[in-house]
Amino acid sequence: MIFNFGDCRLDVERRELRHRGAALHVEPQVFDLLVYLLNNRDRVVTKDDLIGSVWGDRIISDSTLTSRINAARRAIGDTGKSQKLIRTIARKGFRFIEAVEVQPAIGLASGAAKAGADDSDALGAPERRAIAVLPFTNMSDDRQQEYFSDGISEDIISALSKQRWFFVIGRNSSFLYKGKSVDIKDVAEELGVRYVIEGSVRRAGARVRITAQLNDAATGGHIWAEHYDRDLVDVFAVQDEITNAIVAAIEPQLYAAENFRARRKPPTSLDAWDLLMRALSHFWRVTKQDNVVAQALLEKTISIDPDYGKALGVLATSHSFGAHMGWEDMATAVPLAERAALAAIQIDSEDPWAHSALGGVYLAMRRIEDSLAEFEVALQLNPNFSLAQGFYGLALIYTGRWREADAAVRRALRLSPRDPFSAIYHGVAAYAQFTGRNYDEAIAASREAIRERGDFVGALRVMTAAAGMAGYADIGASSLQELHRTQPNVSLAWIANQIPWNLDADRDHYLEGLRRAGLT
Repeated sequence: MIFNFGDCRLDVERRELRHRGAALHVEPQVFDLLVYLLNNRDRVVTKDDLIGSVWGDRIISDSTLTSRINAARRAIGDTGKSQKLIRTIARKGFRFIEAVEVQPAIGLASGAAKAGADDSDALGAPERRAIAVLPFTNMSDDRQQEYFSDGISEDIISALSKQRWFFVIGRNSSFLYKGKSVDIKDVAEELGVRYVIEGSVRRAGARVRITAQLNDAATGGHIWAEHYDRDLVDVFAVQDEITNAIVAAIEPQLYAAENFRARRKPPTSLDAWDLLMRALSHFWRVTKQDNVVAQALLEKTISIDPDYGKALGVLATSHSFGAHMGWEDMATAVPLAERAALAAIQIDSEDPWAHSALGGVYLAMRRIEDSLAEFEVALQLNPNFSLAQGFYGLALIYTGRWREADAAVRRALRLSPRDPFSAIYHGVAAYAQFTGRNYDEAIAASREAIRERGDFVGALRVMTAAAGMAGYADIGASSLQELHRTQPNVSLAWIANQIPWNLDADRDHYLEGLRRAGLT
């Protein structure tokens, strides 16, 4: 069945939602919620109706339901304020009120199009225009200004990522080419993109010159190039101008239809932005020491501009990530992350960093449904946010949804195939395969994670448990020895207390694998 309404077309069998012809990424629960509202558009559906149909009568919080309703509205171009399509009926429930045209599906979708199915084709060859933004070259005399040119590149990546018709390679993968002489075609082939953006920044006193060039790797030609000479006070306007031009060059029809404008709230102080860029340059190095330095810079940023939502969002992420990595005490870091994330959301509710950080906070607090809801909001706001994709996969595992978790981390790896966080994504993939009783696959993914980051205790734990369940005594013994070296305090009791499983069977399965390998 196909539902046509407004500018949208929802194909139930293909599990596909399109807006003005462009395919949209919609989380499975949000898609199911839309289908239920459309099928029951002749009446008001209650909260209990939705919980029974979409969640299978599982207990969920009001915030989870609200977040899914809001996500459904955003997906179809509605808002909680206007309620043009989905109306909230006070103390009753919800109703789909837009006129709907129903038509039979042209043909049944293949099994791979169903919910939770393998989306490797979409990952291997993205339907959206795939773009990589290389780090802009610092042409200033001062080598210490690298963070400034990096910040220009990162803001352009962030702005482009908010446009759903683009598949934007993550910052961490494209930044691996920093300082290198590269061939555009080679970069495009390695990252799986068609378009590559490169440029340079020259900062001198109160002036800045930014050059940017958009290349079509398939033809080797330049689609567009421009340079901008501005006072530093205009740097945010220049970034928006560059991003507008890039979008106009790649998708002129969409540009005309959508009147693209990057929705970013610039800070009130250039000094605050300057400090945030310094902080991010440390955060992306993914070390305990750099995380501490990043936090100090972020605290200084916020002291200059208390309403800088992105700085608060990154600070929240830094504390949340530090807690999950064991770099910070959970009892101290989680409340700090929660306060910063909630403050960021209050300032700018469309900041994906803040929602992703809050997802990590709720994960640590064992509020798994709320965690999933926040990660899904972050991914609605920025579908190319690989860090949120990776930790969303982890949250899915704790609910037993390992196939969806595996798909999420594969999306993270596709978005940023050469990411400093990729060891963590491989570790989550290993955990997903272990939960699905695929022990050889779990060991292979664990090895990849450990190859990239030898101190990653999560991957060592999964490898030990998988070897124990598979009966690979030698692998189990060697990985357990390394686990004890890396995490001296590890024990069955510690793991049972620290990991927030929703399902007793998954907890018992994991502990049994570790027990068989010799952990006590």
